[in-house]
Amino acid sequence: MIATRTILLAGSVAVLAVGVTAQTPGSKYVAQVQPLLQLETSDFREVVDRYAVDRAGMMRRFDAPYSPVRRAELRGFYTGWRSALQGVNFDRLTQPAKVDYVLLDTQLQYELRLLEREQRVLTETSALVPFLEPIAELHEARRRHEPVDARKAASTLKQLLERIEATRKAVEAGVGDKPAPTTASAGNSAAADAPIKTTKIVAFRAADITTSVRKTLEDWYNYRSGYDPLFTWWTEDPFKKTNEALGKYVDTLREKVVGIEKGEDEPIIGDPIGATGLREDLDHELIPYTPEELIALAEREFKVLEGEMLEASRDMGFGDNWKGALEKVKNDHVEPGKQPELIRDLAYEAIDYVTTRNLVTVPPLARDMWRMTMMTPERQKVAPFFLGGEVIQVSYPTDTMEHDDKLMSLRGNNRWFSRATVFHELIPGHHLQGFMTDRYATHRRAFVTPFWTEGWSLYWEMLLWDLGFHNTPESRVGAMFWRMHRAARIIFSLNFHLGRMTPQEAIDFLVDRVGHERANATAEVRRSFNGSYSPLYQAAYMLGGIQFRTLHRELVETKKMTDREFHDTILQNGRIPVEMVRALLTRQPLSRDYKASWRF
Repeated sequence: MIATRTILLAGSVAVLAVGVTAQTPGSKYVAQVQPLLQLETSDFREVVDRYAVDRAGMMRRFDAPYSPVRRAELRGFYTGWRSALQGVNFDRLTQPAKVDYVLLDTQLQYELRLLEREQRVLTETSALVPFLEPIAELHEARRRHEPVDARKAASTLKQLLERIEATRKAVEAGVGDKPAPTTASAGNSAAADAPIKTTKIVAFRAADITTSVRKTLEDWYNYRSGYDPLFTWWTEDPFKKTNEALGKYVDTLREKVVGIEKGEDEPIIGDPIGATGLREDLDHELIPYTPEELIALAEREFKVLEGEMLEASRDMGFGDNWKGALEKVKNDHVEPGKQPELIRDLAYEAIDYVTTRNLVTVPPLARDMWRMTMMTPERQKVAPFFLGGEVIQVSYPTDTMEHDDKLMSLRGNNRWFSRATVFHELIPGHHLQGFMTDRYATHRRAFVTPFWTEGWSLYWEMLLWDLGFHNTPESRVGAMFWRMHRAARIIFSLNFHLGRMTPQEAIDFLVDRVGHERANATAEVRRSFNGSYSPLYQAAYMLGGIQFRTLHRELVETKKMTDREFHDTILQNGRIPVEMVRALLTRQPLSRDYKASWRF
């Protein structure tokens, strides 16, 4: 007989009553799917949802990257939304709705700044991508559903080919000790005959832009190719030559200017956004600090952590030789093939620890649904440690790795490093937060921030340290390695974007001051600067963790909330800047033009 399930409504909160016995398969999961707290709902939720859906639609319609039409349309969209918000009676909103209003307006302002940043990049790279706008216009005409003049399109492709080839030759002529930079612009193809000298960073950006617009051109051509015989007759040959020329040009930029050799690991170039960009990003994250203040904060934290590392080293019998203690810890690893069992045991150890102490609610489905995969050798080049969430991705040696790489993977994923990171990735870290945010305040996905996402998991590293989870010197060394690593991330990532530290200096810093294996330090820096991470992402771990720790002291240590109430409420209110978490929990006064002020 099929079990009956009744949904009862209590205000705006749904409570499930399940007509099944405890022995019914799956019943324990259903029985726990109910609100943990009586949350005050946001009467601004539908507005945020509408913005998110409309923005996604705009991105699908105006999808040619770096197109001037796209920038103009998005600028009008964001500006229009800001104007519409002014018609809202802010004072009549509930506190959660005021939080959503402030977050939406902050997001709109940031999107407008990002469009300005894109324009600055295009101005800087204009001599290297003079073919960008013609390709964007071909795509826009398609999006406007305009008929194609195949003969004219073939002529456009021929002109593009000539411009691409001229630019490539000019770039090649400018490599090395050649004449001074040209002032060629996107609209001045004749100037492309002069040698073009540029920097590695500008060439790196231009290569990325060219790769994107090449994909746009391919999409434009493939839409009609084969389907429209006349179109194919006219454009097949000039398209193939133009497409090949774009690929050859990307190779020229990457190999001859940036210095990336085929078949070799990509050098770490990065794309520093400068002091202005960092301030814009910090405003968006509601962080009322300058980059310099955050670096000073991280350096103070680093000194405290070094002291903790020294104390653990002495307890292990190594005195002040903490690198010797770290070396011993690194060599305490399970044999190849046994890492999944270690991860399993560590995961359930952490789950039992937080649940028996009533620190946070762990629904049975969250406890049981996580899974494990092993990372490929190629992926481990940029992610030498765990990645997590509902699926924890485990770094560990594979049989195709070179011997030295195998040893470094073993050492970098030893028992004690793992004990300090498995709960970061699973429960109560990323997996639990993902489980809860998939079910509560889902409209706030529009405001997702690494200061909440990564800060939450790092905060648990701090809290479990304070609670005595790390009860052996080896475990403390493993925990301190990661905490020092997080402080180092703030220091090297912000200094890089300020132009004060090179990628190589960042690698050396991680090796000398944190104790990283050099290959792992290289992978960490490559992940930070050559990947898809936002400029503040690496700093967000510890800074977000400090924010949550400060808020815990303000509310839990003063007995205003229990640990479980505090943590459950955070999880049920979405991935938002921590200053707005504080505004929700403490009822901080908010205004329409709110600016961040919390000095955490």
